[in-house]
Amino acid sequence: MTSLDSPLKLYLQKWRWYERNTLPWRRARIHLHMLRSQAFVRWPIQGNVLESLDDGRLEVGRHTVFEPQCWITIAPEGRVEIGEGCFLNIGSMVAAQHEVTIGSHTMLANGCFVSDASHRFDDPDVPVPWQGFASKGPTRIGSNCWLGANVVVTSGVTIGDRCVVGANSVVTQNLPPRTIAAGVPARVIRRIEYASQTEALPAETTDVAAG
Repeated sequence: MTSLDSPLKLYLQKWRWYERNTLPWRRARIHLHMLRSQAFVRWPIQGNVLESLDDGRLEVGRHTVFEPQCWITIAPEGRVEIGEGCFLNIGSMVAAQHEVTIGSHTMLANGCFVSDASHRFDDPDVPVPWQGFASKGPTRIGSNCWLGANVVVTSGVTIGDRCVVGANSVVTQNLPPRTIAAGVPARVIRRIEYASQTEALPAETTDVAAG
């Protein structure tokens, strides 16, 4: 066995990839990025967050909050944009091969998964983890949406503004704005209607009332 293949070297490579954000200087730089964006992250946060913030592949709006164990992973050619006032709860994951966008004031409950790609599995001679990814296009979530616990949003899906998706749902098709959807796959249950006096309020007032 050569030194290049030593168990220690392989272990350290894995450690660097999966535990790099535990290094104090990297943690400090992530917090500095969030400070500049007027956003906030509760530790730990997973994925190639620092690299993506450094080169502009990850944009985070002001007042957005990441709860512990959120995972952001972005391919070299990928990009993630998260609007202002968003809330990503414990264990949420956003993975981008090319493009994922989340509008302002959108909430992701515990364990949500949002991605624009999925693992390929079409080659019988190659292990699935080594086959790379396939994408059906950008994944976009509108503003003022609420995704319940463990919701999955798949590749190429657009969720309109002010949608609510029930817990444990899998969104495989576009959802029109102002709808409630649930199920596997998610189906629209009904439209969201607002009283006329509520619709007349400024957006900021409506958001506070809804909270």
